[in-house]
Amino acid sequence: VLGANAPSNRITLGLIGCGGQGTGNLRNLMNKNGTQAIAVCDPDKNNMNRAKDHVNKQYAKQTESGEYKGCETFTDYRDLCAMKELDAVIVGTPDHWHALACLESLRNKKDVYCEKPITHLFAEGQAVYKEAAKQKAIFQVGSQQRSSSRMRVAAEAVMNGVLGKIKEVKVGLPTGGGTNEEGKVAQPIPDHLDYDLWCGPSRLLPFHPKRLHWNWRWCLDYGGGQLMDWIGHHNDIAHWGLGVELSGPIRVEAKNFRYPEKGMYNNPVDYEVRSEYEGGYSVVISNKYGGGVRWIGEDGWVRVSRGQIEASNKDWIREKTDRGMIKAYNSPDHRRNFVAGVKTRKECICPAEIGHRSVTPGHLSFVSDTLKRPLKWDPKNEMIVDDQEADKLLNKLDYRGDWAL
Repeated sequence: VLGANAPSNRITLGLIGCGGQGTGNLRNLMNKNGTQAIAVCDPDKNNMNRAKDHVNKQYAKQTESGEYKGCETFTDYRDLCAMKELDAVIVGTPDHWHALACLESLRNKKDVYCEKPITHLFAEGQAVYKEAAKQKAIFQVGSQQRSSSRMRVAAEAVMNGVLGKIKEVKVGLPTGGGTNEEGKVAQPIPDHLDYDLWCGPSRLLPFHPKRLHWNWRWCLDYGGGQLMDWIGHHNDIAHWGLGVELSGPIRVEAKNFRYPEKGMYNNPVDYEVRSEYEGGYSVVISNKYGGGVRWIGEDGWVRVSRGQIEASNKDWIREKTDRGMIKAYNSPDHRRNFVAGVKTRKECICPAEIGHRSVTPGHLSFVSDTLKRPLKWDPKNEMIVDDQEADKLLNKLDYRGDWAL
């Protein structure tokens, strides 16, 4: 019940980015034990007011009067982050806003739950995970598959070497979208939207409603298509099993990238990202495989996706089987894991650097595709080796106006 927890025990939440995913996260997190949503922020006042109304309506049910109007609203995320009474921030914006919203939250001493991919650009990811470490913040990336028992069991089997030496890993992601949208540009900007602020550090493209909510992901100025949308899910699980969560590949090559032939969207529709790792195996990310992860070893294979787990030896993937000495982090609920982290200061199941490392092959693939050549990667120092042009491209920010990390 609202007010049942003393203010000192209550975790106050703010939301930046009140679209579908952000509001979904808020709805879930504001019902966790001891949390209270107190503020929402979006440059689109329709989205902002919808989220505010949801919060007020939920809490009104818990008051004697049946009324509650305590949720504050902002259009500028910096005003929300400055709230002294705020403990934690949910970042549910389009990708191009993740870094600035996370950094502002962290610098204001807030803990952060951020949607995946952790950032739109590679250099932003480094800045965020380093700032999270500097502030000793609790940070959870929304790669919620880690909190699925199926994913944990599959990854744990691989961690313990039951497959023998790994030969290849196949990571299947969805085909890119937005191919049929012709796209007319320069539509009138609606009164409820601060479009300049919505574009923020990215290019101010001519306004079109189909460049906004949900569809922003098909524009490379704002998102990274299905490749970057899903790499933080399935490649994250691949890395988890392989034990390279804080490392990465040593070579990355983009192959068979295909883009829409017309219209206003420019995300890769088809793609293949071939990465080589130090253990002598390859991880291939492609939209031509079925969704999920398949690890293939000398002694068998394990495959996991949402709703499905299978293996060449069924004993490996039974929940009760002892797969070996290595026990994977067990979180039965991703958002509850974040709340527990905020309370106990124990690291979450998907902290900032792990989230950044899982999507790094995606960032590298765009550089490889642009330059049409493979890249040698130094995962320890996070640098492209012997290719200054590529390394410069990878670290390019190109922010608009006064926006800066």
